[in-house]
Amino acid sequence: MIEADVLLDDEQRKLSQVVRDFADSVVAPAAYRYDTERRLPMEIIAQMGDLGLFGLPFPREIGGQGKDYVSLCLAVEALARVDQSIAVTLEAGVGLGIVPIYRHGSREQQERWLPDLLAGKALAAFGLTEADAGSDAGGTRTTARLDGDEWVVDGSKQFITNSGTPITSLVTITAVTGESVSPDGEVRKELSSIIVPAGTPGFEVGPSYDKVGWHTSDTHPLTLTGVRVPAGNLLGERGRGYANFLRALDEGRIAFAALATGAAQGCLEEALRYARERVVFGRAIGENQHVAFTLARMQARVHTARLAWLDAAQKLVRGKPFKAEASVAKLVGGEAAMANARDASQIFGGYGFLNENPVARHYRDAKILEVGEGTTEVQLMVIARSLGLEA
Repeated sequence: MIEADVLLDDEQRKLSQVVRDFADSVVAPAAYRYDTERRLPMEIIAQMGDLGLFGLPFPREIGGQGKDYVSLCLAVEALARVDQSIAVTLEAGVGLGIVPIYRHGSREQQERWLPDLLAGKALAAFGLTEADAGSDAGGTRTTARLDGDEWVVDGSKQFITNSGTPITSLVTITAVTGESVSPDGEVRKELSSIIVPAGTPGFEVGPSYDKVGWHTSDTHPLTLTGVRVPAGNLLGERGRGYANFLRALDEGRIAFAALATGAAQGCLEEALRYARERVVFGRAIGENQHVAFTLARMQARVHTARLAWLDAAQKLVRGKPFKAEASVAKLVGGEAAMANARDASQIFGGYGFLNENPVARHYRDAKILEVGEGTTEVQLMVIARSLGLEA
C-alpha cells in the first residue's frame, strides 16, 4: 500500500507501529464484544494510559510524553483502523478534556487535575453543545452566577463524550456569566468556562444515548441544577470561554481527520484481504476490474486524507495558521471514511451486513465523522471564508 511515512521522523514511525500493534492485538479482538455490550472497556483504557497515549503531546515536566500533536494524531489513526470508539475516547480525552486545563488552567487547577488525566487514570470532558447551541454559541442557555465565592450553575448539555465513565473526574462546561450591550444596542452573551467535578451535588449525568454507531464510546446528556462550585473553578479568563474553546476545536478537527483516515484505512485493509481470499467462479474477486478499481479508489481516498491531516498537523506544530487546513482535513477525511465504508461493505456483499464484520461497524460509525467536531457544512463555510467568500 502507499504510505506517507516519508513525512514522519523515526520516533513517529516507531510510535505509529507500537499503537498499531496494540490495536491489532488488544483492541481488535475485543471490539465486537464491547460494541454489542455498548460498554467502554476500562481495562483497555488503562492499558492506553500505561502506553502513555493520553500524555503524548504534553511536556515531560508535567507528566506528559514530550511528543507533538502529530504523534497524538498517529495514535488516533492507528486505533481507529480497528475501533473508532476507542480512538475517539483518546481524541476527546486529550483534545477536549486535557488541553483546556493545560492551556488555560491556573497552576492550582493543573496540579489538581493533570497528573491523573495525563496518566490515563482519569478522563475529562467538555460540555459545549446544548439543544439550541453548538455551532451557534449564542444559543447557549446554561448560566452561571456568582454567589459569594461560588458559581451557581444551571442548565443542560448534550452529546458529551467521556462524561459518564467510571473514571470521569470533571466536565468543563461553557455558561453565560453575564451580558453586555454593544454601541449599536446588540446584547452579547458573556461565555465563560467552568470546571465541574464529577459527583458535585446537582450535577446529573443522564442515561447513555442509543446511538447508530460508536456504541463503545461514552456519550451522555448532562443536567446542572443549582450546581455550586468554587469561584476558583473558572477556567481561564472570564468571558473567554468560547473563544478559548475555538482553538481547541480547530486542533480537534485535525485529530478527528486522523481518526477518519484510520477508519478509511481499516475499511481498505479488510476489503483488500477479502478480495484476495474470496473466490467466485474460479478466481479471487479482486481480479475483477470493478473490484480492483474500487479498491484503488479507496486507497486514493486514504492517501489524500492522510496527507491532508498531516499537512494541517505540521502547520500547527510549527506555529503557522492552520484553521482552513484543519477544516479541509476534516472534510476530506470524513468523506473518505464514509465512502470507504460503503465500498468495503459492497465488496463483502452479504457478509458486509453482519455486525460482527468490522466493516459493518465502520459503516455505522462513519456517519458521525461528517457531523462531529463541526458538520460538513461548517467545514465548507470555514474553507469558503478562507477564500475571501461569505457563505
